[in-house]
Amino acid sequence: MTEKGRGARARRSRASGRALDWLLEPDEPAIRYRALKDLLHRSEDDPEVREAQEEIPRVGWAADILRAQKPGGFWVSDESLYRPKYLSTNWMLLVLSDLGLTRDDPRIAKACDLWIARYAAADGGFGIESARTSHLCTAGNTARALVRFGYSDHPKVRSAFEWFVKTRDKNGGWSCFGSGRNLDSWEPMSAFAVYPREKWTAGMERAVEDAAEFYLQRNLHKQGERYGPWYRFHYPVHYYYDLLVGLDFMTALGYGDDPRMKYALSVLKKKRRGDGRWVLDAVHPDLEGSVVKWYAKGMPTPFALEAVGKPSKMITLRAMRVLERLG
Repeated sequence: MTEKGRGARARRSRASGRALDWLLEPDEPAIRYRALKDLLHRSEDDPEVREAQEEIPRVGWAADILRAQKPGGFWVSDESLYRPKYLSTNWMLLVLSDLGLTRDDPRIAKACDLWIARYAAADGGFGIESARTSHLCTAGNTARALVRFGYSDHPKVRSAFEWFVKTRDKNGGWSCFGSGRNLDSWEPMSAFAVYPREKWTAGMERAVEDAAEFYLQRNLHKQGERYGPWYRFHYPVHYYYDLLVGLDFMTALGYGDDPRMKYALSVLKKKRRGDGRWVLDAVHPDLEGSVVKWYAKGMPTPFALEAVGKPSKMITLRAMRVLERLG
């Protein structure tokens, strides 16, 4: 390596160290907790990990969300757990599941009992409460969050993963509303990324392998014309896809060394700032073109943890986690 190359590597290393120090600051214990575990590989019984986890419901984003919870276990209204978007129970639980809380907190357990009762569908998956059958995005999001909350052995969660096997697309992955845009149906893959491997059946293994191949054949981004929102890193994720979303679940599932990941990884690295951080590009990134017409009956109410266009702890954590999995 040339002297110039060694200098560039040293600068990147220093920037990474500064970014990690930023994530470990105590003001946002949910991020500190995940950084200790995912980036520094600390165990659950590590004193700093335990301390950070205990602070999650007391300080920061999770504490703010929990303070808005109603005594019945819901947010906004118990008439609908889905609306208004993105302030009601469904959306708050998706965010809280990312922040390290579990069913050990009675407020989470109460909300999840309500969520399961309203969303469990007769066909085995999960659907919006007014639906008679499961809906792909809802099933994937609900299953992923419930596993993170500690419900991986719940019969309704197990049946949801079996439902994914039954409903997968013959071309690999899942097709939401029969659109064929299977890259945009990432939610089951993210659910499998957190579902313990010892619980997988042979059918689940095949479903994930076929879906991963679908993503890899398209380099995580090729499906028709270039689609701008997929290049905008966003949070909350909800049912939106971008290249960081794809990189996150694909590396978690063990596909990080496939050469077809190269393009998405190059985008990730180019978007990194000189100080080692990444910016929040958008909250809900596809509100453009035809999607605006789709929302014409009622635009969702944005919900954000951080400011758009500013360095983001959530985006930086997820991006550094991807790179950490790649060594």
